[in-house]
Amino acid sequence: MNSPVEQIKERLSIEEVVSSYIKLDRAGANFKAKCPFHNEKTPSFFVSVDRGTYYCFGCGAKGDVFSFVEEFEGLDFKGALKILAERAGVTLTTFNKEKEGEKERLYRIMEEATKFFEKNFADNPEVIKYLKGRGLEDKSIKDFRIGFVKNDWRLLYTHLKSKNFTDKEIELAGLAKKTEKGMYDRFRGRIIFPISDSSGRIIAFSGRIFEDDGKSAKYLNSPDTPIFSKSAVLYGLDKAKESIRKNNFSILVEGQMDLVLSHQAGFRNTVATSGTALSDSTVSKENVVSNLGLLRRLSLNIVLSFDADKAGFNAVTRAGKIALSFGMDVKVVAMPEGIDPADLISKNGVDEWRKAVRESKHIIEFLLNKVLNTYKEDMHKVGREIKEKILPYVDALESSIEKSHFIKLISNKSGISESALIEDLRKVESELKKETEDTKIAKENVEKRMRKDPILRRLLGIAFWQESIKNKMIDPELIFKKLSKAKEIYKNIKEDLIYEAEEFYSNSENLEKDVNEMLLNLEEEYLNEEMSKKMLELQNLKDRKGEADILKRIYEINKRKEEIKNNRGR
Repeated sequence: MNSPVEQIKERLSIEEVVSSYIKLDRAGANFKAKCPFHNEKTPSFFVSVDRGTYYCFGCGAKGDVFSFVEEFEGLDFKGALKILAERAGVTLTTFNKEKEGEKERLYRIMEEATKFFEKNFADNPEVIKYLKGRGLEDKSIKDFRIGFVKNDWRLLYTHLKSKNFTDKEIELAGLAKKTEKGMYDRFRGRIIFPISDSSGRIIAFSGRIFEDDGKSAKYLNSPDTPIFSKSAVLYGLDKAKESIRKNNFSILVEGQMDLVLSHQAGFRNTVATSGTALSDSTVSKENVVSNLGLLRRLSLNIVLSFDADKAGFNAVTRAGKIALSFGMDVKVVAMPEGIDPADLISKNGVDEWRKAVRESKHIIEFLLNKVLNTYKEDMHKVGREIKEKILPYVDALESSIEKSHFIKLISNKSGISESALIEDLRKVESELKKETEDTKIAKENVEKRMRKDPILRRLLGIAFWQESIKNKMIDPELIFKKLSKAKEIYKNIKEDLIYEAEEFYSNSENLEKDVNEMLLNLEEEYLNEEMSKKMLELQNLKDRKGEADILKRIYEINKRKEEIKNNRGR
């Protein structure tokens, strides 16, 4: 009997899967599009129907339906398999608990914890009354699997132990902490909002304090774990992604209540930063890039609606600037002071929220209006604020035409001449050169990681799998010798990688050929990275010393890339 992977490939074509995410145009026997994995103006992303693969000539992204869904949705192989199996009508066999890996155990423990929190919620009428008082309906509570846990030290821990989970697993999942006095629950006395990955698997929790004791944080979130990375998920994305694609814009809010009530109001294209890295003022640019990258793949249009306080404003401006540099169209909802989207919907009604979203302004116009209203009596301050607070956003725009448009808009509204604004913009561009470079590097790092990870995982999975069986089809050491560092990094998800390799290659007659091709692809990625570094070194040389060595290495890299190209043709 064919494996689930083979059944899915038989039922779903690469064209069908990819075109459900991005617009494809016919190019002879194949299809082309703008690459969803990097920002480009001219399409360089091609889909080969005959081969069942895709390739981007711009960034090097490549693979099949599984790697496409993994990269686009930010999932591991099993998550992509779950999505594609549901779509193809293929039943996945129950995972063998005896061969269950660490990650699979963590997914199960998170699901068990969710059920425990849901049951506790149903048994606590005062919590139900509170949420209904905030405007939540029964259906929303059920759909988002909202739960509760009493203020007790070990309620969840005791329950999970009764389900045969170990202390190590409970701690690794971020559900309990270990102290000299023993284990105690991380979440206590809180309303629990489960956070899912793009395929709907529970991977983390965010807990809101129910009875404020004046000491505890209002919100407590899961730490990073082997199945949860704050930078790679947004709350509600699993429920919002189809609506974002359909409506061609996303709404990014701050809190869970904002999101749930927005969905309840019919805006199912809403996602939230709560429990993730975006709203953390100390987060690295790469984390923000990664989060916004998920949304950018779904739509280039985004509406930001954060609280009107200082923290919310800072989060809006930081996310907005990076989104602009991605080529996204960024609008901001002007929220009244002290009111968040949840309050607006529950107190003023759905129509007020709809109106607020409809009247959202481009982030540059939003910031300009804020400056003009705040300093309308002092034009000297207006000029200074425009240079310091608004021109950096004009600088972040990719298009020169857009920059010109907003310079004109700022000039018309402020009365400052366009020539003066252009002169200040040049100064801002110079001042922000390093910040712009940092964002660019962060973006490139995320893109590179996405390109290499699927190849590394697939290769190491094959090597781990072959190492574990008697009748080997290839020598695993051929892979391990070339990927010794990666072997150490990925050994914690060894079981998952073996599972993926078995699903793909158990009946394959082309395993050796596929391994050689992937090794060449990987080498090419490393050569491209080294080439970029060498070109930058050459560009930054202050004298001719060392130029000959750099040029020699560039020649060697190009020669090796040509050899790889010729090897593929054999």
